[in-house]
Amino acid sequence: MAAAVPPPVPQRGRSVRSAGNRGGSPGSAAALRSGRPLPGGPASTGPAASMAQRGQEAVAVPSLGGVGRERFLRDVYPQRKPVVLKGMELGSCTTKWTVDYLSQAEGSKEVKIHVSAVPQMDFLSKNFVYRTLPFNEFVQRAAEVKHKEYFLSEDEKYYLRSVGEDARKDVADIRKQFPVLADDVQIPEYFDKEQFFSSVFRISSAGLQLWTHYDVMDNLLIQVTGRKRVVLYSPQDVPYLYLSGTKSEVLDVDNPDFEKYPLFVKAKRYECYLEAGDVLFIPAMWFHNVISEEFGVAVNVFWKHLPAECYDKSDTYGNKDPTAASRAIQILDRALKTLEELPEEYRDFYARRMVSRIQEKAYRNDYG
Repeated sequence: MAAAVPPPVPQRGRSVRSAGNRGGSPGSAAALRSGRPLPGGPASTGPAASMAQRGQEAVAVPSLGGVGRERFLRDVYPQRKPVVLKGMELGSCTTKWTVDYLSQAEGSKEVKIHVSAVPQMDFLSKNFVYRTLPFNEFVQRAAEVKHKEYFLSEDEKYYLRSVGEDARKDVADIRKQFPVLADDVQIPEYFDKEQFFSSVFRISSAGLQLWTHYDVMDNLLIQVTGRKRVVLYSPQDVPYLYLSGTKSEVLDVDNPDFEKYPLFVKAKRYECYLEAGDVLFIPAMWFHNVISEEFGVAVNVFWKHLPAECYDKSDTYGNKDPTAASRAIQILDRALKTLEELPEEYRDFYARRMVSRIQEKAYRNDYG
């Protein structure tokens, strides 16, 4: 998994508006800075049309083909925006990873999985259960639509997110947890060996939708088999996403409850469809919501964009805020607690002063 060290990240330019959805043709660096909204007019149907009617126009994530290391570091990485990479050399996994092959390759080793009676999984309410199955049996069940054997219901959904040997101490690494399958995968060499954090093996039932969240490390979502739709939101839209930790409370991004979440309409929706063999670059802090339109298998590779000492050493999932950010949030919480000592009129005034100072000192002004 060795690759080159990414160069320093320059200041951002305009926001992405690109035409690269559903396997768009390869473009140039200019494609990352131009484009069009996804269809959403009166004649359109589906999630994009629904959101457009509600005032949220979807913007297509751009697609680029034939992106080697040099081009990625020059044209893609500095933009710090999602891009679908097509035509990548990913090894034999794209042709070998059938249900039968997967079942035989790793045999009956036990895996811990998520099981949900509903398609939309919600990490905040925990509307799923954890169960353990032999890997070969899990693969067969995940590929089914109706189950003869089940935990919750005959149409329950399954999701595997691989973890380390000890999830509290070890990161996921497909080379260690699924060594036979790891030999079939060729990871794009976009980062240096010492920047590697984890390689997560994922299998999802058709129709399964994961909650909207962000990660603190850059990652590549390698769609090996099946088809996924990914909806993304920029880090700058965090005020509109109703966060609880790293996750959004807005579970249904296609039909959100605007009475409960009125600011969500202001969040700009980016969208793409990943076909088998596609790779999605998701920069750190970009929110993403993923739905598996088909039974699918993916490998998610995370690497450290910041110096290693910036990250929480106890983080095995790549979703704990950098240590400096955690300290800053703790200080803010103490400041807010102190403001409670003041009458409401004064508390409101000084809170607004604090917000103004944060905006002046910490906000970027070069977003599109």
